[in-house]
Amino acid sequence: MVQTTKAPINYFSFEDYYAYDDGTGNRYELVDGELVLMPPESIFNSDISRRLLFALSKSVPLDLLAYKEIMLEVSGRRAKVRIPDLLILGEECRAALEATNRGTITHEMPPPLIAIEVVSPGTENEVRDYRFKRSEYAARGISEYWIVDPVQKKITVLSLVEGFYEEFIYTGDELIKSEIFPEIQIKVSEILG
Repeated sequence: MVQTTKAPINYFSFEDYYAYDDGTGNRYELVDGELVLMPPESIFNSDISRRLLFALSKSVPLDLLAYKEIMLEVSGRRAKVRIPDLLILGEECRAALEATNRGTITHEMPPPLIAIEVVSPGTENEVRDYRFKRSEYAARGISEYWIVDPVQKKITVLSLVEGFYEEFIYTGDELIKSEIFPEIQIKVSEILG
């Protein structure tokens, strides 16, 4: 017997998602066609994101840094859009965004150079950041994906090599190494305390 499944009634296409505004100011990711409310970050995760933003601003032009405001279309079974904590855009990606009226990097645009996620405690969040986003960002062609884990006190830098990420883990007073921006000189302890 062959079973078929229908798209859920609340299924959103990319176009539906881009046009959606419930008037609340809430932020949503789109995961396999369903809106997923992004709750406010803890003050600790926000602190980490800001420290990293300020540290990156010493090595990366400010107009290439995006802090929680740019959406990123990725591939999935159905429509999927993520909102990374931080992005480092390339010049071409920045130019493509300037030609639109919405801060969304679509599949037609060049990918950002680096996506950065700060892991929120909890099994579901860890699986999302370590597993799902890892494959989504690799498929999207993002050269580096950084996973900042305040619980495990480590920053994992994933570098895209022939379609797959190679993993480098930094802890303590180690300097984070980026192949995209080798001038970055940030110690993990500066970010995670």
